[in-house]
Amino acid sequence: MDQQPIRRVIGRRQERPVGKLGAPTPAAQRWSETMAVRETRVPKGIFRYATMEEANADWERWHAELVAEMARKRRGPGE
Repeated sequence: MDQQPIRRVIGRRQERPVGKLGAPTPAAQRWSETMAVRETRVPKGIFRYATMEEANADWERWHAELVAEMARKRRGPGE
């Protein structure tokens, strides 16, 4: 296999020690805060379905409820 050699290295990767996590970056913190206020409308728990159609029906119902609720919130009270 003819591979061209790497001509230049820009920066260096800093590996973290195994088993140690660093503090979250500011971008990771913003993402976490943004996702914390999101609603899924999917109830917590373990669901067992006989068919994929049953599972899809529940998922579609939950998603439709979320879309309807978000539309109500955007319109505001009394509209």
